[in-house]
This record gives sequence, structure tokens and C-alpha cells, in this order.
Amino acid sequence: MSSNSALEQMIGKVLDQKEAELISQIDSAYQESLDNLESSRGKLEAERTRIIEAAKKQAENLKRQIIGSARLGARNQELLTIENAVNKAFEEAKKKLQALGSPDRYKQLLKQMIEESMSAVGESNAVIIECNKNDVELVRNMVSELQTSGKLQQQATVSDQHIDVLGGIRIKSADGTMSYDNTLDSRIERLKPLIRKNIVQMLRGVE
Repeated sequence: MSSNSALEQMIGKVLDQKEAELISQIDSAYQESLDNLESSRGKLEAERTRIIEAAKKQAENLKRQIIGSARLGARNQELLTIENAVNKAFEEAKKKLQALGSPDRYKQLLKQMIEESMSAVGESNAVIIECNKNDVELVRNMVSELQTSGKLQQQATVSDQHIDVLGGIRIKSADGTMSYDNTLDSRIERLKPLIRKNIVQMLRGVE
């Protein structure tokens, strides 16, 4: 074998070896690229899923906020309607009391109010009675009659300071430790919860 032939064989082997190494490197790089692509695809899919879920959650939150706002608005409107109806009923009751057609009926009610109020503050207390300016003389006469008949044991003074009420009396002990509001206004005010309850039942169709 000539020296040229041996050299060619050696060069051929080196080239074949380098070619094999290069092909191996290319295959390895290709496989690594495929692996990276597959890994990236998984990450992208996970990110896509996360974005979609976040968007769904945000949409649900927005939906709940809208529904909540609508319900709150409806509830506020209902409360406003109820309160307006209560106030209207309250004013109607005032008008009816102001237009009482029978003075005798009012006198009877006023006498009952005085007796109730006296009992509320205690029999041993001297009291001061307040009323509106139209009822001053009537209340004084009634107190005098009740004391004369022995139905009232307290010392009672009808105040010259008038109160702005529809009728009835406000009474307090002379030492200021006890008081009792038995005016028509306070009586109507105490009926407001019952009026409100009845109106709510009517609005909601409850018998």
C-alpha cells in the first residue's frame, strides 16, 4: 500500500468520525429543541388556562356585583316606599285627630290620659303637667275635678309653658326625676312600627 493510499484512508476515517459526531450533535440539538418546544407548549397551555380561569372569575365577580347592586337598589327603593307610606299614614292620622268631631270624646280621652300619666309617675310625687295652649283650661278643670273627687292624690300644677302637640299631656315630677309623654303625637309615634309592619305585609302580599 502506497503512502498516498494510507493517507487517504486516514483522512476518510477522520472525516467519517467528524461527520458522525456532527450528525449526533445535530440530532441532540434537534431533540433538545423538540423537548423545549414541548415544555414551552405545556407552559403556554397552563398560562392560557390560568388567563381563561382568571377572566371567568373576574366575570363572575362582576356579575355578582351587578346583581348585588340591583338587589340593593331594589331593597333601598322598597324601604323608601315603605317609609313614605308610613309617613303618609302618620300624617293622615294626625289630620283625623285634629278634625275630631266630638269634643266630648276628646275630653274623655284627655281625662284618661291624665289618670294614666299620674299613675305612671307615682302617687307620692308632686307633678307638673304640660299641654298645648288650646287645652290649658280644660286640663286645669279636669285636674281640679279629679283631685276633688279623690281620684288624684298628687299635687298637680298645669304649666303656663305650652308644648306644640296635637293634644294630650306631658307630665313630669316636680323634682324632674320622672316624666311621661302621653301626648297624641307620642301615641301615634309608638304605632309607627305596627303601621310599618302592616305596610310591608301588604307590599309583599302577606295576609
